[in-house]
Amino acid sequence: MSDFDFDLFVIGGGSGGVRAARVAAGETGAKVGLAEEDRYGGTCVIRGCVPKKLMVFASGYPEKVAEAQAYGWDMTSGDFNWDHFHGKLAAELDRLEGIYRKLLAGSGVETFDARAKVVDAHTVELSTGERKTAKHILLAMGGRPTMPDIPGAELAISSNEIFHLPKLPKNILIVGGGYIASEFAGVMNGLGVKTTQFYRGAQILRGFDDEARGLIAEEMIQKGVDLHLGTNVLEMKKVDDGIWVKATNGSEHVFDHVMFATGRKPNTDDMGLEEVGVKLGRKGEVLVDEYSQTAVPSIYAIGDATDRVNLTPVAIREGMAFVETVFKGNPTPVDHELIPSAVFTQPEYGTIGLSEEAAREQEPIEVYATSFKPMQSSFAGCSDRVLMKLIVSQANRKVLGVHIVAPAAGEMIQLAGIAVKMGATKEDFDRVVAVHPVMAEELVTMRNPTRTG
Repeated sequence: MSDFDFDLFVIGGGSGGVRAARVAAGETGAKVGLAEEDRYGGTCVIRGCVPKKLMVFASGYPEKVAEAQAYGWDMTSGDFNWDHFHGKLAAELDRLEGIYRKLLAGSGVETFDARAKVVDAHTVELSTGERKTAKHILLAMGGRPTMPDIPGAELAISSNEIFHLPKLPKNILIVGGGYIASEFAGVMNGLGVKTTQFYRGAQILRGFDDEARGLIAEEMIQKGVDLHLGTNVLEMKKVDDGIWVKATNGSEHVFDHVMFATGRKPNTDDMGLEEVGVKLGRKGEVLVDEYSQTAVPSIYAIGDATDRVNLTPVAIREGMAFVETVFKGNPTPVDHELIPSAVFTQPEYGTIGLSEEAAREQEPIEVYATSFKPMQSSFAGCSDRVLMKLIVSQANRKVLGVHIVAPAAGEMIQLAGIAVKMGATKEDFDRVVAVHPVMAEELVTMRNPTRTG
């Protein structure tokens, strides 16, 4: 009989925490408790990738209708009914949260709808006043959007609130240049909202491949997003007809809504972590080793709370590796190498491996790239362009990076990612017969490098 109430206590009911709790309880018979102060499913399911992707889908239909007309269909798009969509969205998120709760219950996990903080290496205290002891504690609290320190910032919304607007605004300012800001600029523009985007840097999507970033920005502007680079907000104030915004370039505008997507922060405030010896980084992230163990041996951390690779499937992988290590006696370090990802901008971007710039700093490379008008939109008279790009090592011929800017780029990169993770060379790609006519055939038909260096 254990001296503890639980073998494992998980703080956080998001994707990573729920997976770790379920697998530990269901597959190893561990006695598991889990506390969640908000809704089960975490950022991804409740206020992130799932509702965001549904909004991306919704915002793409006007363009599809215009394309259909060009193909000879007699149809009109009409107006977007935000109330209808929003009602269905709320019901879908409720359904998904219910599934998460059922999965936990079905695995035998005891759940607590409360905030939890750490009291010592083996004890958590709930906001109900109860204390629970556990042999192991797993921190999986995720992260949250941060707001800038400028006059009037409290008037703005973050990506959390964008899903719950009472009505669709006529216009919106989105501040930021990362994937969240750029995705929502495309979404709101597609839904018929006059959309302005400010980014203080020289180009959106910092850290991604420069050629891909440039094409996405150009296409966004073509589609109607009013993108201002090298521009930030100085101050905001409430006026009769909305929110007055003064920009660093001296311009002044009034918007119905202002959304900041200028960064996220781990949810580690007021958790008692440093008091018990858990070390935190500069941004408040939990510092862990390759096995997700903190400076306190009984306490582990996964997901956005650690600010390693802040993606839902990564948090899930980290949760699985934790269970393998701690409950299955199979020490499993987390593999953060060559993670494919998709950015649901319009156009969509799929990427794995190194950007051209990062690869060039590392070693001599060859770049194979082609940009063209895809058959479907070209026939409809659209000017949309796509990009297919391979970064190849001159030394060993391995494909170091793949970059796809195109409709369904996320679907394509998932499959290209398998090859890259396996260590495929350019010649491996070349040996594959092309599927014709599809956009992705370009990945296996590019014979001559566009540049080397």
